[in-house]
Amino acid sequence: MRILVTGATGYIGKRLIPLLIEQGHTVICAVRGKLRTENRYKDEENVFAVEADFLDPETLKNIPKDIDAAYYLIHSMSNSIDKFHQMENDCAMNFKHYIETTDAKQVIYLSGITNDTKLSKHLLSRKNVENTLDSQKYALTVFKAGIIVGSGSSSFEIIRDLVEKLPVMVAPKWLNTKTQPIGIRDVLSFLTRGLGDERLFNQSYDIYGPEILTYKQMLLRFAKIRKLKRYILTIPVMTPKLSSYWLYFVTSTSYKLARTLVNSMGVEIIGKKSNINELLEIEPMNYDEAVAFAFEKIKQNSIVSSWKDSFVSSRTKNRPSAKYINVPKYGCFKDIKERKVLDEQRTYAKICAIGGENGWYYGTFLWKIRGYMDKLFGGSGLRRGRTNKDTIQAGDALDFWRVLLADDKEKRLLLFAEMKLPGEAWLEFRVAKGKVYQRAVFRPRGLAGRLYWYSVLPFHGFIFNGMINKLANA
Repeated sequence: MRILVTGATGYIGKRLIPLLIEQGHTVICAVRGKLRTENRYKDEENVFAVEADFLDPETLKNIPKDIDAAYYLIHSMSNSIDKFHQMENDCAMNFKHYIETTDAKQVIYLSGITNDTKLSKHLLSRKNVENTLDSQKYALTVFKAGIIVGSGSSSFEIIRDLVEKLPVMVAPKWLNTKTQPIGIRDVLSFLTRGLGDERLFNQSYDIYGPEILTYKQMLLRFAKIRKLKRYILTIPVMTPKLSSYWLYFVTSTSYKLARTLVNSMGVEIIGKKSNINELLEIEPMNYDEAVAFAFEKIKQNSIVSSWKDSFVSSRTKNRPSAKYINVPKYGCFKDIKERKVLDEQRTYAKICAIGGENGWYYGTFLWKIRGYMDKLFGGSGLRRGRTNKDTIQAGDALDFWRVLLADDKEKRLLLFAEMKLPGEAWLEFRVAKGKVYQRAVFRPRGLAGRLYWYSVLPFHGFIFNGMINKLANA
């Protein structure tokens, strides 16, 4: 089958595509930046990337008409606290109108459980999208998942941050809200086994794990698995806004995402029973099994995808795209350095391992201070880290940078800053002809940008010198 996957660079999409390839399908990835996906699947014959922005109907013409089915995995809740519901509705409407002109017989939509009468804005938006996608031209299959537990998922990483950083938690009362978590492996099983199954056409199913737990119970059981002693005190006086800041400063989540999650966490997410497990022969794992499975992936350094690599983890208005790969030459401040190297491949390998747990090789405490400052002003900080400590790909989040290009053939790594800045910044590394080249470029915005550059210039002098010296001596 020829399958269209939207949200192909997101947490679910990046895990779903390899499974579809294994099953022999041809996959068309609808993405806003084609280069990011083409590099990831360059060795796969049956994967094609097309540039399409579902907020811009004109771009949808790039999607081929001869598709058999489509997955709708688009999610906009972190782009705007107040307007994400309108963005989601517009995306769904544009998607529907175009897919109705194709040969697609089925659309599979992954949503959240929405059976409470008092829905949060996030869950209400999910329900409205389901209504919008309903069509007479194709069959709609909806899977409504509970909290997804898996390495790299936003809920897993938030719980992990809280448990591993806070021995004692003074937490909001919504920690007593009940939910029904489900493992990521089971979610993917539902998505793949539901493809082409006519019994599921024009049907909606809640999918969830076998246990009903409060968020507090999830935290304590997570701590038990990690062999950590943790104490939690819930208080009723913490407002949603304070709760959002609490999540934002303690975990790696953005404030926008924290605010949306807090609004949803006050609503019980309990699935409605159905025969979907029997139909697809799936027996979902319990919470402890899902957490243990996630940590197996982490120990093996084989995390397929992380929510941090999605652009929703960025706290800057700049959305890195293909145009940023061409680093500007004029109107910019630059810091350019080069050193001789003895082993080009080893130097490039060290470049590709930069950031995250590996650090930035020189002046680590200053990088951390810059990260704290960025976090304080609403930026990413250093808490996103990196998904894989050894390998890196275009589109990955790297602390407060975004990877624009990771070219193994040319031995070139290009990063774009997602920190809060009065301008735009690039950091480039390249190894060629027995030398390592390091280039920092800053395009200032107004007087503030120029003052910023000159204020950090003294630090650049020894930070960048120290960093390239460490790389040259790899």
